Amino acid sequence: MRNHRKNTVLAAAAIAALSLGLTACGGGDDATGAKDAGSAAASQPAGGSAAGGTADQTATKGGSGSGSAGGSAATSSSSGGSSSGSTGSTGSGSTGSTGGSKTSGAAPACAYGDVKITAKKADEVPTEHIVLTATNTSGSACTLLQYPLIAFGPIQTAKDVPAVAKSKPAAPIVLKAGEPAYANVRVALGGAHEDNKVVGEFNVNLFSADGPAEGSIVVKAPAGGLAVDEAAAKAGYWTYELRNGADEF
Repeated sequence: MRNHRKNTVLAAAAIAALSLGLTACGGGDDATGAKDAGSAAASQPAGGSAAGGTADQTATKGGSGSGSAGGSAATSSSSGGSSSGSTGSTGSGSTGSTGGSKTSGAAPACAYGDVKITAKKADEVPTEHIVLTATNTSGSACTLLQYPLIAFGPIQTAKDVPAVAKSKPAAPIVLKAGEPAYANVRVALGGAHEDNKVVGEFNVNLFSADGPAEGSIVVKAPAGGLAVDEAAAKAGYWTYELRNGADEF
């Protein structure tokens, strides 16, 4: 009976030990599996995050590159626009200036009421020449055509004084408001002559585009009057200033 109980106790102890061993083995496998699963889970998000982050960063960089390229293209387009604007402005300015010059050149002919004419003796003795000064008093630009058409005496009967061709300027004389023009006039050959006549005033007519204009300007002779020889009298063309050579006759 004692042996039977002893064997029973030993068998029970062996079974208990075996059970504990099996439990321990099973627990180790579970722990290892859980650890491996955890590691895999941890590795997978990390790898996914890194790949995703790299892809996102690459896409972002690509987007920035596209934006920069687009910005550069837009900048180039803007530069092109500015260039076009500058060209347009320059062309417009140049055309405007040229147009302005043509307008000035096409100023209407000065009429007798547009200018004031005065006479002054040349610095010589005896007096052979006078200088006429025509000043634009109209308030706007006008063109002084040809030369002064002078009559020393009654306008109906006086002889017109001929012009000197070499004194003709290359272009018409356009006077702005207040500007003067000049004409040299020979009145005699010097010395006393029986055909000379003394005049205290004389008439000057202007030219229009079609020829002598209507209306005479009465010009007072310098102090003491002028001894005029109509046969020797000559008139120079209107000019901005008297010139050596061209206005010497």
